[in-house]
Amino acid sequence: MDLWIIRILLFVAILVSGYFVRPFGQNLPLTLSLGAALALSIILAEVRVRRLSLKTLIGAALGSVLGIIGASLISLVIGRMELAPSHQTFAQVMVLILMAYVGLVSGANKGEYLDLSALGGIFSDRSSRKSYKVLDTSVIIDGRVADICRTGFLEGTLIVPHFVLRELQQIADSADSIKRNRGRRGLDILEKVKSVPGITVQIVEKDYPDVKEVDLKLIELAKELGAKIVTNDFNLNKVSQLRGVDVLNINELANALKPVVLPGETMKVFILKEGKEYNQGVAYLDDGTMVVVDNARRMIGKTIATQVTSVLQTTAGKMIFGRFPEEAEAGSGASASRPDRRAYEKPPGGERTTLDEDRERIKNR
Repeated sequence: MDLWIIRILLFVAILVSGYFVRPFGQNLPLTLSLGAALALSIILAEVRVRRLSLKTLIGAALGSVLGIIGASLISLVIGRMELAPSHQTFAQVMVLILMAYVGLVSGANKGEYLDLSALGGIFSDRSSRKSYKVLDTSVIIDGRVADICRTGFLEGTLIVPHFVLRELQQIADSADSIKRNRGRRGLDILEKVKSVPGITVQIVEKDYPDVKEVDLKLIELAKELGAKIVTNDFNLNKVSQLRGVDVLNINELANALKPVVLPGETMKVFILKEGKEYNQGVAYLDDGTMVVVDNARRMIGKTIATQVTSVLQTTAGKMIFGRFPEEAEAGSGASASRPDRRAYEKPPGGERTTLDEDRERIKNR
């Protein structure tokens, strides 16, 4: 609101100046029209410049300065030509505008390659010091970000753009029950993250109307703030890295924290279902890692100790192969079929046991 007040004051100041100065004589409508156009152009340029990052602004400034220096050198050459004064002035002005424009655009495009840390603390980006992290829609719906925040591995200011909230609301209002539950889960996760001590959740109203895709809007916002994107989207991860934006991928963190097992080690697993091959059982670790155990088909629904034989790393994740010893299986089967001898022993008091009753029943036949 304060910015719009300043813009209105600028607009009025330019119109008042044009009214009193009268640069076009007594043609007041022309003066006011050109003054209004000039004020609107300045405000539009200011709005566009505010969206640029610090690196882009510095690159544009350096490029325009170099363009003006090049135009000055070319103007010296034009001044030595035998041209009419009006043509000479026109050529010099056009060269100045052209070179300044080319330098401005080129410097703005190449500004992202600047290393501001080499310039000292004067031009360092303050936003990077605040440790901003932009949350993606997928990572909010995933829900693991709340647990990571509670452990303290994720700290600082978490940025939730308004267009991400709008996408979550659209998912929560979907006619599909599955999508609706996912959207509501994402909104609940945001409330949990806001309640974590040491975490600040900031809603940013900034939007990019020229950019239609949400992923590209996230990249533009992260570049402007010097922030990192927190996501579990593989495609967004790759595109962000190509655009020079740092990414914190929740899936990569989960893969890095998976337990490391070596062939020969023993681990306890719960056999959940039957495997594809003969006499195999399948179990899952807490992190979702699949464990395929040979000779464990009869142990479905039980917790067993298996010996790891090999570990396979695939694109879908890690698979662990183990073996349930046949001796243990045979031992467990024998113990289950063998009668309990303690039930047939005579107690100290000499009372009749089940074995004595069987013998008496046989005699009476």
